[in-house]
Amino acid sequence: MTLRLYNTLTRRKEDFAPIDPKVVRLYVCGPTVYDYAHIGNARPVIVFDVLFRLLRHVYGADRVIYVRNITDVDDKINARAERDHPTLPLNEAIAKVTEATERQFHEDVSALGALPPTLEPRATQYIDKMRAMIVRLVARGVAYVAEDHVLFSPSAMHALPGAPRYGALARRSLDEMLAGARVDVAPYKRDPMDFVLWKPSKPNQPGWPSPAGISARGRPGWHMECSAMSMATLLEPFGGGLECDDPTRNAFDIHGGGIDLVFPHHENEIAQSCCAFGSSRMANIWVHNGFLQVESEKMSKSLGNFVTIRELLETPAFGGRKWSGEVLRLAMLRTHYRQPIDWTVKALEEAEATLNRWYDAVGDVEASGEPDEDVLSACADDLNTPEAIARLHRLAHPAVAGVATAGLIGSSQTPSPGVLKSSANLLGLLRQTRSERLASALNDARMDAAKIDAIVAARSAARAKKNWAASDRLRDQLAALGVAIKDNKDGTTSWEPKR
Repeated sequence: MTLRLYNTLTRRKEDFAPIDPKVVRLYVCGPTVYDYAHIGNARPVIVFDVLFRLLRHVYGADRVIYVRNITDVDDKINARAERDHPTLPLNEAIAKVTEATERQFHEDVSALGALPPTLEPRATQYIDKMRAMIVRLVARGVAYVAEDHVLFSPSAMHALPGAPRYGALARRSLDEMLAGARVDVAPYKRDPMDFVLWKPSKPNQPGWPSPAGISARGRPGWHMECSAMSMATLLEPFGGGLECDDPTRNAFDIHGGGIDLVFPHHENEIAQSCCAFGSSRMANIWVHNGFLQVESEKMSKSLGNFVTIRELLETPAFGGRKWSGEVLRLAMLRTHYRQPIDWTVKALEEAEATLNRWYDAVGDVEASGEPDEDVLSACADDLNTPEAIARLHRLAHPAVAGVATAGLIGSSQTPSPGVLKSSANLLGLLRQTRSERLASALNDARMDAAKIDAIVAARSAARAKKNWAASDRLRDQLAALGVAIKDNKDGTTSWEPKR
């Protein structure tokens, strides 16, 4: 099976082959830990979790390194700490904000079914690497010191032999990037497009000894953080990095993130990394997920449609009810990752109904066997999750879908529930058995299963006696308890908590 991925750098799908046949290396930009993650933040978490699962399936779980960083030094963090903890020293306040927000993030993405990345470096752990890169960039003539800042010069980069063209990822010229960017205006810049590698810290702000002969304490720029963390985790363990003279070792396989990061963040990462390492590329393939809007509008706090993952999971803030992490995940994967997605209540309701049907089809079996070949092929074709989901529909209900069942994996007559579950697991779905899911829902709803069974049995007895008034009264009682019932064709009645 050949894995193909759309490369933002070349604007085409490419066959994927790891640089080092023994290991696959993936880096994805992670959260800046100052606030709850919103549903737009959830999209790259889910998309690259699917890619991680697929790479593990194809190459082996022990041969894939997935790095997703934590940005824990940033001006937004400082501002949040001052706002939330005004009586504390700033560094103590920052520690409280970052620790709490990181914990919230982990809880939220776990509810979405995301596997933990192999490594999760924090920016503050790699300040020495950042300083070393900055010293190298100044020595190579592509960075300069001005008023206790260190800035990178894209124009100087073009004179460096072997360096890529600044703007190649975004496919824009310097003039176009300048026109479309929010550029910090500063008198110490030689050129408006120059960007910060290091900046001075105020006495009460987090700071470290500065590089390049600067006496003032300072802190790194955002772009530098990701370059240093990816280098330290994905290059240095394999003989690459600052001390390596072989430019072929100074690149890794896949760099991912949201499409909004292409410029300036990823463009600047490429510039400073390639110039520091003497390489023509930072990553072989660049993968970016598309934008998200809410009910056909751009998500923003001013429009009142800013939705966090936590709100969706724990409060009736969207559609008047709470949603499970698995519903959020399926709703996200129904749209191809490169396409814009419209986050709607209707889409969540449809995703929930689909999961209910699949859990009914799977029952209480565990995953068994290899994933269905068509599901695997769809995922391998640039993470075509909509096509994979369509195939899961056919596996769950082949007769309803009007598809011949002969030849399906698991049986010559009907698909194996175990294979259906294995196939769904490739997308991070159907992680529980039906009974486990019901028990979890009961616990969340604080329901008494024995009491509900008794009411359902009484209603069934009333129906058998054609006492429709009693039957309706008991049905309304169940509804008031938050229970959805289903009268089956075989005369039995099943129930589950309303979601």
